This record gives sequence, C-alpha cells and structure tokens, in this order.
Amino acid sequence: MDVLQLDVSGRPQAWITPREAALLYACDGIAWTLGRACHVLRGGIQRTTGLQSRIEVHSIVAVRGSIPSRAWRQTPAMTNTKLFVRDRHVCAYCGGRFGFDTLTREHIVPVSRGGRDTWMNCITACRACNGRKGNRMPEEARMTLLYLPYIPSLHEDMILRGRRILTDQMEFLLASVPRSSRLHA
Repeated sequence: MDVLQLDVSGRPQAWITPREAALLYACDGIAWTLGRACHVLRGGIQRTTGLQSRIEVHSIVAVRGSIPSRAWRQTPAMTNTKLFVRDRHVCAYCGGRFGFDTLTREHIVPVSRGGRDTWMNCITACRACNGRKGNRMPEEARMTLLYLPYIPSLHEDMILRGRRILTDQMEFLLASVPRSSRLHA
C-alpha cells in the first residue's frame, strides 16, 4: 500500500512508497501523521546498543516545508482511467455500466468541430453510443446526456488515480470532496 503525502497544511501532494516515506522520517521531514502505522521497516543493528533500527510508517504523512499556492490551482491531468472512475463506468448516453475495455472517451463537442480534450468536454460512453453519436453534437444525434461533466478537485484526483486506498486515507480524502461529487454516491 502506498502512503498519502500531504503538505504541512493538509493538501494532498502525492502517493509515495513506504520506503520514500521512511526516508522522510529518517531525515526529520515529517511534520505530522494521521492514521495507523501501516508499514514497519527494519534496518541494521546498532553496534553500541545491539538494537535493530525500525521506522513505523503511517498511512498519511505531512511533510515539512511549503509549496507554492499556484500548484493547487492547476487542473488535474485527465486520463481515461480517471475519467471512467469519475463517471463510475457509466455511459453518459444509455446509462449502462461497462468494463474498462468497452468504454471510450467521448467528446461532447467533437474534436473535428473544435471541441477540446478537457474534463468539461469529455464524458464516458460505451463504444456503441460513441459510434452512434459520431462527430455530431448530442442534440443532432438526438442523444441526451444523463449526467454532466465536471472538473475533479485535487482530493478527488487523488482518489481517481486508481490506487488501493486504505480506509483512513479514503476518509481523509472524502472529507474534502464536495458532497455533489459522484465519488460519494
């Protein structure tokens, strides 16, 4: 399981490995922790005491220092995996729930007609509905959107990255996700 790294104010920064977190602990780079210790890393035997060194790594760690506030104004990068999870693997046209291999990234305003590859112009569609709509606008194809696209918050983005998330990590992230998010449903 990965460790959720936060900045000192509690904003998510990254998913890091337990080894990377242990390095932060060893360098006194941890400001505070949340959750239970989820990993114990053991080191060498200290010559003078005969004790083995060990570091208990918590599931959520906040690192010392600060980051520029503009980093939190950026829109999360979009991938098909994150798009499909945002939309709960549901086709925006027929409402069917599909597996990853049978879903497509559908542009509401087709790229051939000036549409952009953005969170607000992309939704999840099954292959059949995407093919039926083609390069037309939904109204032209007489297809109605069952839900609207939205830009995920940075907390949602951490969830959408598709990792195995521990309960305490999920609770922490969901606490800052808007109630209107499909991730709450």
